[in-house]
Amino acid sequence: MLVHSSPQHSLSNPLFQLSSPSSTGSAQTDSSSCGSVKTVPAQPCLHKAIQTELTLLKLTALERDKNSDLEKKEGRIDDLLRANCDLRRQVDEQQKMLERYKERLHKCVTMSKKLLIEKAKQEKMACRDKSMQDRLRLGHFTTVRHGASFTEQWTDGYAFQNLIKSQERVSSQREDMERQRKLLGKRKPASLAPTPPPSTEQNKRKKGINDITSPYWQLISGRYHEQEEIFKLRIIHLKKEEAEIQAELEQLERIRNLHIRELKRIHNEDNSQFKDHPTLNERYLLLHLLGRGGFSEVFKAFDLTEQRYVAIKIHQLNKNWKEEKKQNYHKHACREYRIHKELDHPRIVKLYDYFSLDTDSFCTVLEYCDGNDLDFYLKQNKLMTEKEGRSIVMQIVNALKYLNQIHPPIIHYDLKPGNILLVNGTACGEIRITDFGLSKIMDDDSYSSADGMDLTSQGAGTYWYLPPECFVMGKDPPKISNKVDVWSVGVIFYQCLYGRKPFGHNLSQQDILQENTILKATEVHFPPKPTVTTDAKAFIRRCLAYHKEDRLDVLQLASDPFLMPHIRKALGNSAPLAPALPSTSSCHSSTSI
Repeated sequence: MLVHSSPQHSLSNPLFQLSSPSSTGSAQTDSSSCGSVKTVPAQPCLHKAIQTELTLLKLTALERDKNSDLEKKEGRIDDLLRANCDLRRQVDEQQKMLERYKERLHKCVTMSKKLLIEKAKQEKMACRDKSMQDRLRLGHFTTVRHGASFTEQWTDGYAFQNLIKSQERVSSQREDMERQRKLLGKRKPASLAPTPPPSTEQNKRKKGINDITSPYWQLISGRYHEQEEIFKLRIIHLKKEEAEIQAELEQLERIRNLHIRELKRIHNEDNSQFKDHPTLNERYLLLHLLGRGGFSEVFKAFDLTEQRYVAIKIHQLNKNWKEEKKQNYHKHACREYRIHKELDHPRIVKLYDYFSLDTDSFCTVLEYCDGNDLDFYLKQNKLMTEKEGRSIVMQIVNALKYLNQIHPPIIHYDLKPGNILLVNGTACGEIRITDFGLSKIMDDDSYSSADGMDLTSQGAGTYWYLPPECFVMGKDPPKISNKVDVWSVGVIFYQCLYGRKPFGHNLSQQDILQENTILKATEVHFPPKPTVTTDAKAFIRRCLAYHKEDRLDVLQLASDPFLMPHIRKALGNSAPLAPALPSTSSCHSSTSI
């Protein structure tokens, strides 16, 4: 089909493609197919002919379809524009709602802060009122001058003075009773003497006095036994009263320890720069001081984002330190943070966050535990039952097992009662292990399954709870493994049962170092009291084996029958517990196989 098209038609209808002048010359327009077309002399080209297989009907249908598609597209565009307007309106509404919610949340947070601060202030006031009342009853610190210096001296309150007077009174009465009892013993009627010869007249006269059947003898003997019984009962009563006074005095001493601790806490809180409830990092509201260490303060705080109580440990560097020392301290704290942040175990205190306050201070955010540590509990109660001690040791070993099953494994290195938190403040509940400041990472670069790893921080730690290998001096640093923590577990368990440390109990760390106390601790001795089972003593001996080759590692300790109730129940009391066999293979090698 030949179609004539003008330039205007070709431009207006996109379905037709205009041929170029070169292509028109090549078009074949013979007379057989285009008889009606006449040859025109060369003139300006007003019409162009193109050849196509489309008929006019098809072209019309295509044009109709295109127009229909165009209408649909325009309708779709209109629908999208209307939907876009609706969405914009919804976004604006949601944005306004979000702003209202933000404003409402801000008001809630502000009110929560206000209520928390008000409650904290009330608790502070109550603590100070109680401390002032206890000052008279329990005692207080007084400043005493010694030459040009002043020192604080403790003065007991009236409760102690009254108990001491009662003790002196009971002791005086008891001594008086003992003295009268001795005098009564001297006046005791003479026993029946052998019958003298009947010929002696003098013996006949004395017979009436010494005769047990005579009324005189019965009178003297009855009065003596009566008085002796009174003295015995009186002395028993005084002993009982003396024991009650002693028990009351010990209880009062425990209360006094709490009172002294609270006085020091209040003093430190009043002198802290964070005493006025600031909000740190726009998130953590400080409530009150929990304790203070060498270069850090620990506050109870409230996380306004997560809506939970946390413990904030604020590390404050000494401004007089050199920059190198500050960097080392900060590097050490960052290392502890990196180790602790990755730990996730129910027996390990969780570390939530870490942030800096300024160039000389930074904070770590820890899980809050409402209770005391094991060290304070032992100072208050001296010791605990074997079942309570075993429960605590089981939880500690469970946490150590976790530390040695992760990769790379970790040696805590500073296990001691002060780093074991009692969640509810008693020995019959859950515990949490804290303070990973001296922890050692047993990575592949520094740890050998045969020899262990070098102790690069010799001299650090708490000496009562470190094994002998940590004190070996030589050209090369000593080698340690997770058996360091096993030794610490044995010392802690011994202290829980007997109320004293097995080695260097009353010695200072300096004395322990100078006298080589731990290096000489080749054998552990058990006092006769209190009574402890043979299985518990054997377990302690396995933990406190002098040579580390003979000592259990953490995984062997975790499978010890003494710590597994189902095995103990199966064996019964008649069969002794079979100890785990110590080996030189470490937990690190077993976890990597």
